[in-house]
Amino acid sequence: MSEKEFEKELGFQTRSVHAGNSPDPATGAIQRPITMANSYVLPYDPSTVNWSTAEGNVYTRNGGANQKYLQEKLASLEGGEDCVVLGSGVAALSGLFFSLLESGDHVVFSSVTYIAVYRLLNELFNNKFKVETTIVNTTDPDAVRAAIRPNTKLIHIETPGNPTLEISDIRKIAEIAHENGALLSVDNTFASPFNQRPIELGADFSIESLTKYINGHGDAMGGAIIGKKEYLDIIRAQAQVNLGATISPFNAWLIMRGSVTLPLRMKQHNENTLKIAQWLEAQPGVSFVAYPGLESNKGHEIAKSQMKNGFGGVLSFGLKADHDTYNKFVSNLKIITSAVSLGHDGTLIVFLGEDDERQYLYPEEFHNGFFRLSVGLEDSEDLINDLKNAFNAVGL
Repeated sequence: MSEKEFEKELGFQTRSVHAGNSPDPATGAIQRPITMANSYVLPYDPSTVNWSTAEGNVYTRNGGANQKYLQEKLASLEGGEDCVVLGSGVAALSGLFFSLLESGDHVVFSSVTYIAVYRLLNELFNNKFKVETTIVNTTDPDAVRAAIRPNTKLIHIETPGNPTLEISDIRKIAEIAHENGALLSVDNTFASPFNQRPIELGADFSIESLTKYINGHGDAMGGAIIGKKEYLDIIRAQAQVNLGATISPFNAWLIMRGSVTLPLRMKQHNENTLKIAQWLEAQPGVSFVAYPGLESNKGHEIAKSQMKNGFGGVLSFGLKADHDTYNKFVSNLKIITSAVSLGHDGTLIVFLGEDDERQYLYPEEFHNGFFRLSVGLEDSEDLINDLKNAFNAVGL
């Protein structure tokens, strides 16, 4: 049995600890060290070197040691053949699009996605490179099927979607994509591979913002694309080597270290967020709660079928209140921090107002402003008390 075959037999938690890590042959250290070099020793005859290769170690923009260890781990955790790690989640998304799309291609993408995807596909690729794009509510597979054209190259979805937490059926959309000769990419950031593994559900690519749950500590940035080697070799050559979106060795090392505790952290994120979602749903001052773990959520059954261990650490909710009351509410929180991002150890909240340019794409209940809450690892009782005190302070 090969090492990779043996590794596949191991559980997710064991792979989180051991995949991509082995004793350092130079020192005997049992953890991979940080290799901060930007250049590596050349062979006897360097005239034979391909200066744009990502094979071996030549120059860190082409790929470095710590990046490669992390790629090995993530491919294992996601159930994929290969992985490319880049400098941020947006670098991973833009790297995928830039490397695979050409003028005249058509892309179908989710109406609820990260803002950078909306910018890249709705504006930049469309206007600069003449890539045709169609925004679709991908919670409806029939709408996805209806949007397919003869030149459709890629379907890109995000599930759960940011910031509405809407759920798209990965299995069904993968079938639609492949029946029509298209590829499917899934932004898996909100779920993490602990909860959901898109490649095992039929997707061609899983994209992760490593900045979020996989790092888990709010102190490093990175992004990953996981999929088949035939495509990732193209992405590695174009987005990494020639666009220079490479991750730094230090960030790769930090994310590698953080990923070891991913299963333990996600269990706590899942548990805390479900408790808080259920509590918020019972509050008279709350206008809605969006979280796929709630039985009342319209995506709950699909989420149950494709999210293996839980429903993630992010929810959104609205208040029966005016604009200023939202800001007063946040100012009365003592434990929860007002900040962007998600997947940190601490709980973060952000108020998204009524004038978001993508508001027309959101469900109606989001149109009057709402909070996105990234629930951290604190005691859930303390977080609920913090929210309770803020409700009391604004009279809700």
